[in-house]
Amino acid sequence: MLMAHPMVLENLVEQYGTLRALYTENGSAEVRRQLEDVTYTLCVSTGTRDIDAALTASCRQLARARSEIDFALVG
Repeated sequence: MLMAHPMVLENLVEQYGTLRALYTENGSAEVRRQLEDVTYTLCVSTGTRDIDAALTASCRQLARARSEIDFALVG
C-alpha cells in the first residue's frame, strides 16, 4: 500500500481540525464541502473508509515516522 508522506498527513490532519471547528461554528456549505474533500483525502491517504479510522491511522503513521527520525538521529 502506498503511504502518504508524513508532512502531507500532518497537513491534512491540521486542515481537518481547522475545517471541523469552522463547520461547527458556522456550518456554511463551502466549509462543509472543503471538510468533505479533506475527509475523503485523509481516508484515501490512509487506506481507510471513515474519518475516525483515518485519524487513528494518521496518528500511528506519524508516530512511526517520528520514531524512525529519532532513531536515525541517535543511531
